[in-house]
Formats: sequence, C-alpha cells, structure tokens
Amino acid sequence: MVADIAHLHHSQQQIDQLQAAFQRQRSAFAGNPLPSLEQRRQWLKALLELLRSEQQALIDAISADFSNRSADETLLAEIMPSLHGIHYASRRLGKWMKPSRRQVGLAFQPASARVLYQPLGVVGVIVPWNYPLYLAIGPLVGALAAGNRVMIKMSESTPATSQLLRDLLARVFPEDLVYVALGEADVGVAFSRLPFDHLLFTGATSIGRHVMRAAAENLTPVTLELGGKSPAIISADVPMHDAAERIAFGKTLNAGQTCVAPDYVLVPRARLEEFVDAYRQVVLRFLPRLADNPDYTAIINSRQLGRLQGYLRDAADKGARVVPLYEHSQERRLAHTLVLDVTDDMQLMQEEIFGPILPVLPYDQLDQALTYINQRDRPLALYYFGYNKAEQQYVLSHTHSGGVCINDTLLHVAQDDLPFGGIGPSGMGHYHGHEGFLTFSKAKGVFIKQRFNAARFIYPPYGKAIQKLIYRLFVR
Repeated sequence: MVADIAHLHHSQQQIDQLQAAFQRQRSAFAGNPLPSLEQRRQWLKALLELLRSEQQALIDAISADFSNRSADETLLAEIMPSLHGIHYASRRLGKWMKPSRRQVGLAFQPASARVLYQPLGVVGVIVPWNYPLYLAIGPLVGALAAGNRVMIKMSESTPATSQLLRDLLARVFPEDLVYVALGEADVGVAFSRLPFDHLLFTGATSIGRHVMRAAAENLTPVTLELGGKSPAIISADVPMHDAAERIAFGKTLNAGQTCVAPDYVLVPRARLEEFVDAYRQVVLRFLPRLADNPDYTAIINSRQLGRLQGYLRDAADKGARVVPLYEHSQERRLAHTLVLDVTDDMQLMQEEIFGPILPVLPYDQLDQALTYINQRDRPLALYYFGYNKAEQQYVLSHTHSGGVCINDTLLHVAQDDLPFGGIGPSGMGHYHGHEGFLTFSKAKGVFIKQRFNAARFIYPPYGKAIQKLIYRLFVR
C-alpha cells in the first residue's frame, strides 16, 4: 500500500514536470518563433557531435535494456541512420527553408504568391522500445530542422537508454528547447493529452488509437507510425538463396523486433521446402549458435517473450508445423522459428509478430498472393523478390503499403530521400528527410498585392459592363 502511494506520488510529480516543461517550451517559442538557418544548423551540429562522442555509452545502455543487443545492430540500425539523417538535413536545410514561389492566375494579376515554411511550435514525440535511439533522434532531427521545440517521451521498457538519452540531451540543449520525459504508462497518457502543435507516435496500432483519441481532444495533428503484418512475396523464378538471405537479414535484425520486419512469407507451393532449407542455412550462417553469441539479440523483456511463446503454442495446438532453427531457446534469446501449415485463426496470423517467428504460406499464382494481402489491413512495408520488371510493376500497382522494397528488406527506411509512413491501420503521415521538415512545418500560403488593385472591377454593385466582359473571358 505504501509503495503504491509512493508510486502515485512520483507519477504525479512527473506529470506536473511535463506540464511545466510544456509551458516553458511554449513561452520560449513565442520569444523566438522563427529560428534562423544558422541557429537550426547549430542545433543539428550539437546533436551530431553528441552522438558521435557517446556511441559506446549508447550501445552499452541499449544492450543492457535488451539483456543483449548486438553492438553491430545498434551501430547499423540506430547510430548510423541517426548520423546520416542529421547530415542530410543540415546540408539541405537552406533549400528547404526558402519560400517557394507559386503561380497567380491571370484574372488576379498583378499579384504574387508564395509558400512560407514556419515552425509549428512545440512538437511531441512518443518513442517505442525496439529502437529507442533512432526513433527518438529521427523525429527530433526533423522537428529541430523545422525550427520547433521538442518534448520526447521515452519508453519505460528501456530504462537505461531512456535515462542516458535524457542526460545526454540535457548536456547540449536547454529544457525549453528539448525535454525528455521518463515514466510509466500513466505519464505516457498525460503526455499524449498535452496540447502539442504536432504529435508523432511510433508503436502498436492498439496504442496508436488511444494516442489519436487523446490528441483529438486538442485538435492536435498526429503522425502515427504503427506497423502491422508486412508480407514478403517470393516469385516463381527468383534464385531462392537471394530471397532467403535478404529476408533472413530483415527478420534476424534485432530478433525481428522491427516494425518493418517481414511478418510472413508467401512462397510458390512447389518451392516451399526449398525456401525452408535455404532460410535455415542462411540463419545458421548469420548466427551459428544461440548461447553466448554477442550477435544474437534477445527479446526485450519477459512479457514480450511470453507473448511470442504463446503464439507458438497456439499455432502448434491448431495444427501448424513449428520448425525451430535451434535446439532450444536460452533465457530471452528466442530461437528463430519457421511456422508452416498456418491458418487464419492462429494468433500469429492475426497479430503483428514482432519477433523471430516467420510463418510461411504457399500460393499457386501471383494474383492469389496479392489477393491474400489485399484482403487484410494495409501493411507498413511490402517486400517482393523477383527480377522480372513487369512483375515488379504489377505488384507495385496492385497492392497498397506504407513502403516497398523490391529484392530487399528494411533498407527503404534508411533512405533519407524517401518518405517513411504507414497507410490506414499501419499509420498516417510521413517523416524522414524533406518530408520530416514538411510534417513539422506549417506551409503558409501568402498572396501579395501592391498599390494597383485590379480586383476592384468585380466589386459590387454587380451588372456592370466590365463584369460581364470578365465573365465572358474567364467563365467558360
């Protein structure tokens, strides 16, 4: 009872601090509503230097939160894209900030029109546990580049990383520019209820609905990066090793705990066992052993491990063929597993897997595979493996997804010049690169006239000869 009271008191303190930080940021923005190009570049430079100097500390903290996260995976999937994103934005920021000239119709001349890109104000970012660095830094870069103040809510499932990132960012940014909030779910709820000028959430679709509902109370625009069941399609004639290797990379990275990881694979029926053999060989080459392997990333916590193990039990109970690629799991290092003979009533075909479990489904004709995908929620990513360009185009034009890789997995997310975002249940809105700058900016249309006013010819009273001439010229 005493512990519960202490927890409630601590949570209320954190919520009070949130609200105070929001007011400080709003006041600071009012005092500097249009930061200069030089100021924004300085913010990005400070962030770049911080990440460069603290790489090892960040790697160690993330690994501690996972019980083991491959250091190379943190470098490849978190630190490297964060640094690249800062470089990309810094080099192009002057061009992005420049007002864009627009056309004025002949009937409204003489006049000019342009679009000004202004900061929104205070931006909120809710960060998930699976990539706690990159999914904090990526939105932060876009929001700072656009000239905003930023509040970040870190996940309670990554306490070491969350505390470290809070301490590091406080070293280079005042709290009225960048504020990092810690705390449990109740703090996250309070965070989503703040009247931000924009709120970006990355996480589960179920939580995204609650975030959107809370934001609606303040008419806060949202960007939701959710997830879903991202399919991979293997064509009838692609070399199986090519496809299996690239799918295995996307599924083994971070032990499949990636929002754009291949969630299931559609394989030509005649090639199903060929895929199983090729996939097993590739995974065991990537990760020859499970125990004491520093490259083998663990499941983030016992709750997520139990969820994944429950999926496997449910599938086996309902008749699936479960094919673990290792003899047994070790603590939170769950053995990569293929699941065959799956049916729609199995939990792993109803929910995003988010782990090292890969269902394999046979198909007979490509249209059958596309119909299967299109009858379900639109995914965050779609992967197609085949070198026939006509078939590639056919898949692109007959499916909807947040993004696509042809003959690869995951790597579209790392392209700074591509927008990243979901569609329908997999999310809404875009960021990364220029799209991030636009998401966190107000594109304000401006129409300008000087002394001469041709519009007075259409002013009342109506029925004048000049008005009739205008109608004949411009109303067809």
